[in-house]
Amino acid sequence: MPADSAPINLTHHFLIAMPGVEDESFSRSVVYLCEHSERGALGLIINKPMPLSLEGLLDKIDLSLGREDLRSDVVYRGGPVQTDRGFVLHEAFSAEGSVPSDESIYASTLTIPGGLEMTTSKDVLEALSNGAGPRRVFVSLGYASWGEGQLESELGENTWLTVGADIGLIFDAPVAERYDRALALLGLQAWTLSREVGHA
Repeated sequence: MPADSAPINLTHHFLIAMPGVEDESFSRSVVYLCEHSERGALGLIINKPMPLSLEGLLDKIDLSLGREDLRSDVVYRGGPVQTDRGFVLHEAFSAEGSVPSDESIYASTLTIPGGLEMTTSKDVLEALSNGAGPRRVFVSLGYASWGEGQLESELGENTWLTVGADIGLIFDAPVAERYDRALALLGLQAWTLSREVGHA
């Protein structure tokens, strides 16, 4: 990246892996960037489900799932870092529909511009166990991260396409369709891409 170019901030954007990405963690992945600054970036892969239900995860920490609407939810492989740690991406208001505020009701929460929060503390899972909690949740084990300048370098190498995030794609789209739907946000289809293609 040229020294005189302004830093980019891709917080609340999707990273869409180009076809040439062969790393098992990131091949055909869509990453939701929760944070991006000059220090680096942190995100969650939203289209790599694990063979573990949300109910099963709660059971492992001696909680029961008190929400019927989440009974079919699965846990995702959020990335290759800290794969034993849970990350809960959720709307920034409670199931009761209260208005989003600048302060999360959960501990250890990152507020993301765009109406989402990412919580790493157990209290959000306890809320789900009690039949409360955020209306829509995305739960992963592990996350993806990039050090200072690393993501910018990968963007320069055409490893990723970027597009503003669509929250509905995270919470509502069928998992098998998330990669193609993310590309469609750019007006692209997977078969039209090659490793050498420039940015849209």
